Amino acid sequence: MELGAKLRDMRQQKNLTQEELADRCELTKGYISQLENDLTSPSIATLTDILNALGSNLSDFFHEEAEEKIVFTEEEYIDKQSDSMLFSWLIPNAQKNMMEPVRVVLEPGASTQPDFPHEGEEFGYVLEGRIAIIREGKAVIAKKGDSFYFSAGKEHYIVNKGKSRARFLWISTPPNF
Repeated sequence: MELGAKLRDMRQQKNLTQEELADRCELTKGYISQLENDLTSPSIATLTDILNALGSNLSDFFHEEAEEKIVFTEEEYIDKQSDSMLFSWLIPNAQKNMMEPVRVVLEPGASTQPDFPHEGEEFGYVLEGRIAIIREGKAVIAKKGDSFYFSAGKEHYIVNKGKSRARFLWISTPPNF
């Protein structure tokens, strides 16, 4: 954190000159200039006084929000491979989010593990192949270009019903994979 630049920005947002801020804090204009140019560091008491004059406090001043990561690359995916299935978590640590997207690859005849009833919803989009979404023993077929959406309140799983591999996106909310 560049303390001086942040103090300068706050002072300028309040339309104060260095001299006006110094007067409000019983400091000198030269000291404010040195702070803003990172030539000196204030004591906690002095920084508190300056922040109060700027309508802020230590907690707000030092609070920095982490930049939200928006794009994830294939190198960041987390894969779980078995003989006939590949699960790729597309968003690392997605279980802390409201939804959890995975890419699933199933070899012919392979299936995901049964997912027991839970709160939430499931959405998917078939990228390649032909799958059956099984809910309480009833199968619904989806092929390349189809999407599916259902309440997760019943036992469900997915089977590759085609003769070639199937790939699909599967998004669960809340995270469940």
